[in-house]
Amino acid sequence: MRSLLSFLFVVGLVVLLFIYLEQNGMTFTGLGAIDMSSLGVLVIMAAVLGVLMLGLLRDRFKRAIKSITIWIAVVLALALGYTFRFEVRDVGDRMMAEFVPGHAASRGHIAEIARGNNGNFVVTTQVNGARLPMIFDTGASSVVLTQDAAKAAGLPLEVLTYSVTVDTANGRTRAAPVTLQSIAVGGLVERDIAALVAQPGQLRQSLLGMSFLNRLQSWEVRGDRLVLRAYP
Repeated sequence: MRSLLSFLFVVGLVVLLFIYLEQNGMTFTGLGAIDMSSLGVLVIMAAVLGVLMLGLLRDRFKRAIKSITIWIAVVLALALGYTFRFEVRDVGDRMMAEFVPGHAASRGHIAEIARGNNGNFVVTTQVNGARLPMIFDTGASSVVLTQDAAKAAGLPLEVLTYSVTVDTANGRTRAAPVTLQSIAVGGLVERDIAALVAQPGQLRQSLLGMSFLNRLQSWEVRGDRLVLRAYP
């Protein structure tokens, strides 16, 4: 504001100087004394109006600049996020794998799962599109689902036939053979998987057994990590 007032003061002095010189016989660009006086008044009025408008609009101008700066920052952040979206996804997967039990951090044809607090690898799977936790169990010859898990996966429980004899920690029992459309662990997807459905009350948690694991190129336990690798 001070700089604008100083500018206005200088403009006024220059105009007064021109008027004085015109009145003493010196002419500028063909303008007479009366014309020069009118021009000086107009210039001063325009300068005063400009100062007043800038004063009134200064706060709005500041707010506008602030809003523009914020939107530029948002656009840049979105552009950076899109550019590095795959790296961000990988970092997010790894963070989820650390803090969410059973979450698989995927990288290409590899999925990694962190060991749970109870010492087991509880793997979050998608069975026929339904999200189901399973215990990684190499001692189970097949994928085995509980009744609740089978229902969530859309299997017709009312028509299942429990014709397969299986040995469990609670002794020998029977299970129903089924074929699952798909099992996904992170980005790894296998289709048409042979599985069993346990009888009601016979199994507390579903098992991710060898009928799925044998479809993979390899699997191994590295310290507190279960590493599953699918075929390319």
